[in-house]
Amino acid sequence: MKIEIDKKSGFCFGVVKAIAKAEEELGKGNTLYCLGDIVHNEEEVERLQQLGLVTVNYEQFNQLHDVKVLIRAHGEPPSTYEIAKKNNITLIDATCPVVLKLQSRIKKNFEELTSEGGQVVIYGQTGHAEVKGLVGQTEGKAIVIQEEKDLDKIDFSKKVHLFSQTTKDLEHYQLLTEEISKRMVRKDDFIFSDTICRQVANRIPNIINFAQRNDIILFVGGKQSSNGKVLFEHCKNINPQTFYISNCKQVDELDIDKDKKIGICGATSTPQWLMDCVAKRLEERFA
Repeated sequence: MKIEIDKKSGFCFGVVKAIAKAEEELGKGNTLYCLGDIVHNEEEVERLQQLGLVTVNYEQFNQLHDVKVLIRAHGEPPSTYEIAKKNNITLIDATCPVVLKLQSRIKKNFEELTSEGGQVVIYGQTGHAEVKGLVGQTEGKAIVIQEEKDLDKIDFSKKVHLFSQTTKDLEHYQLLTEEISKRMVRKDDFIFSDTICRQVANRIPNIINFAQRNDIILFVGGKQSSNGKVLFEHCKNINPQTFYISNCKQVDELDIDKDKKIGICGATSTPQWLMDCVAKRLEERFA
């Protein structure tokens, strides 16, 4: 069989850092909690849970005292740090450096714009963990937009500073930027900052090229991975023979031709070991 695993797929450096911190702490034999799934991949979450990582939601986090809690790469709003201080929780902060820098910029701009009656606008997915952390820098007052219809939330007669969730689509961000610019009463009142992580954005042209040179694509991603859904759609548009799978066992359910060139790729939240597992399962199936 001709199987190719995309060398540029898999964890981004922010996720690598978070998982390394979790493994280091768990290796000491300590109990470690994680606020929310450490990564949007069920298989990797399960692997770390077997090592002792305990995933908690916000309600459970509020009840914890005198323990260690990992802050994942997505980052957290200021309120999370306040609760940790109050409950004597030691935080293992694995916020991605790119996200951390963006949080700082948004906080600073919000403070400046508030005195001028301006608005901080964030292009992102409402409810996404990273977006919650970003909005938290603005006392919950930032306007979150994802589609053109959301632009009605903006007052175009006031100052606007647009930021983006780090993992959003660059092309769509540029389209929204152009549309906001057109609607502004005073063009000089609009500032936009391209805060999309290039390590993520650059995966789109790579994944398109990968989809073109293989006959069949097995895209490996978590069910909740927003990045995975975006990359999968780009693959599917180029190569209709693209299948989204979340674990190795699903390989057995696919109707594929073993004589075709098969490419395996994944999201920024997809572990390398899982893509390797899919390749091995393919080889065993058609042995």
